[in-house]
Amino acid sequence: MPAFSKILIANRGEIACRVIRTAQELGYRTVAVYSSADAESRHVQLADEAVCIGPAQVNQSYLVIDNLLAAAAKTGADAIHPGYGFLSENADFARACAKANIVFIGPSVEAIHLMGSKRLSKIAMLEAGVPCIPGYEGAEQDEDVLRQEAERIGYPLMIKASAGGGGRGMRLVQQADELVAQLRTARSEAQNAFGSGELILEKAVIQPRHVEIQVFGDQHGNIVYLGERDCSVQRRHQKVVEEAPCPVMTAELRQAMGAAAVQAAAQVNYVGAGTVEFLLDASGAFYFLEMNTRLQVEHPVTELITGQDLVAWQILVASGAPLPLRQEQIKLTGHAIEVRLYAEDTANQFLPQTGTVLRWEPELLPGIRIDHGLCEGQAVTPFYDPMLGKVIAYGANREDARRKLVRALEQCVLLGVNANQRFLANLLAHPEFAAGNATTAFIGEHFHRDPSLSPQAATPRELALAAALLYHASASSRAHQASMAGWRSAGSAPWVFILKHLDQPHRIEVDVIHSGAQPTVQVRYAESLVELQLLACDGRWLTVAIDGVRQRVAYHHDGDTLHLFAHGGNLKLEDITHAPVSGQAAANSGAIKAPMDGAIVEVLVEEGTPVSKGQLLVVLEAMKMEHPLKAGSDGVVRRVGVNKGDQVKNRQLLVEIEASVTPEAAEA
Repeated sequence: MPAFSKILIANRGEIACRVIRTAQELGYRTVAVYSSADAESRHVQLADEAVCIGPAQVNQSYLVIDNLLAAAAKTGADAIHPGYGFLSENADFARACAKANIVFIGPSVEAIHLMGSKRLSKIAMLEAGVPCIPGYEGAEQDEDVLRQEAERIGYPLMIKASAGGGGRGMRLVQQADELVAQLRTARSEAQNAFGSGELILEKAVIQPRHVEIQVFGDQHGNIVYLGERDCSVQRRHQKVVEEAPCPVMTAELRQAMGAAAVQAAAQVNYVGAGTVEFLLDASGAFYFLEMNTRLQVEHPVTELITGQDLVAWQILVASGAPLPLRQEQIKLTGHAIEVRLYAEDTANQFLPQTGTVLRWEPELLPGIRIDHGLCEGQAVTPFYDPMLGKVIAYGANREDARRKLVRALEQCVLLGVNANQRFLANLLAHPEFAAGNATTAFIGEHFHRDPSLSPQAATPRELALAAALLYHASASSRAHQASMAGWRSAGSAPWVFILKHLDQPHRIEVDVIHSGAQPTVQVRYAESLVELQLLACDGRWLTVAIDGVRQRVAYHHDGDTLHLFAHGGNLKLEDITHAPVSGQAAANSGAIKAPMDGAIVEVLVEEGTPVSKGQLLVVLEAMKMEHPLKAGSDGVVRRVGVNKGDQVKNRQLLVEIEASVTPEAAEA
């Protein structure tokens, strides 16, 4: 039986923190690894020891097998937990661990290799009699063969990268004339993301549910399943909401899908935690999608309804112990729902966000679990996936869990970085989701007009709160400088503030109605008037009374920048009251700036090149995604300020275009 005492976690962020917690509870010593960008991260602080494994870029740190093994050797770690992502499904990594006499807490090299290929795994599942979607999974990969196979399968169809996941290398093709372009795009994306351009084709199953079965095997030949998870709510093939059990599951269907999942795992002599993913159509028919040979992001919902710790199971199985429970001992109780907290701007095409975590105060109430890797002062960098953590709710039934999760999202304070809290809360509150009717088409069909998906101006109430905070800071500072107590007296001229939000200035007046330790002020903005009483202000929380209703508002004030935790999440306002007046740039200035920190992967124009509106100019890579930057108008490239491979900062000028002058404009 393999014995180990110290576990190195070959990952970062919330999953590293999650594994460290269970490993330490079981009595194991833990080792964190980190890149230079993660030196102050939470997982580094939680582990017993930590080793830097390279620069910020993943291909120089978290993806370098030799660096990870060197860290294990330096610290005496005799087991490695890969988490998910990075090298968790890399057969070469598992093989290297075995060669170094280090226990890999995961399945065998053979299982990882086979199930890591959508093409090879589908062939194996067909041989095992597991239901599969009709398609093409052959080794011939040239475009002519794929075009012929597409005609045989029929449209619509899905193109999928054989390796990897997360929606990369996946395209829906509605008709034949789209196929070649989509094949080339999918192959390029797959090659860049996974190092393999191999593709498979499958008949598109329209509006299915995405249901996955959690399986577990041990070294003694035992395999069980621990219920299912519904992951149907997706955006661009990436999961947004996961829940257990599936809202439409029956005992008979669960048994059939569970048996198929166990059959799939047995086909490869599976050991450890794995997930067999299926598409479930409206008729109750289900089809094998893929098997993930690792712990899933959404494993907490299974833990909550089974009462089991799946990381503990992984460690036990890796040590040679049998599974803790037999199939008949596994019981499902209650309901759990999980959402993924991402640093992204949902109002701007879900653009990943970078910045500094200024405030982080998660809502921790009974029934709420938050797995995260955040701490205040931490930088969210462009080098990694934008997922910050997961918010999970458990209740006696689905509605209990849903209601608790909405509150948790609305109450978790995150300032300094834009995140997707409002999007998630609105989604959970949607009648179709609340009714349990959501399929993979839910967001596109029912949610595409939600207010969280477009920029929203600050409300008069939010501007009033901001102005009140600025008044408090200004009045306190002036009173202190003049060695005076209290506030500016009532009846004086109003305080005037100019706040900028979404590049728009807002003139706001604050009239002091009652001065003193808890002043009452009236805030005027345009036609709106808000009266509030300032009860307390401690640098983190503002306590106010508006119309007799007392409430607390989280904030962070730094110089001319004010962050408020508002209905939409992180509301950033800039105080430009004393800023010098400058001419406004024309809307069509032609300045193409970086939307975030990142790396330039392609520059498609040169100085002097004529361009047309919508033409692709530069491709920026950040947070494991490529972001195309296009011309906003017709014109000529006046300046190109970057080269391929350059690291750029948010708002850095990349390309400048001199707009074409139309005859009408010239005459004017």
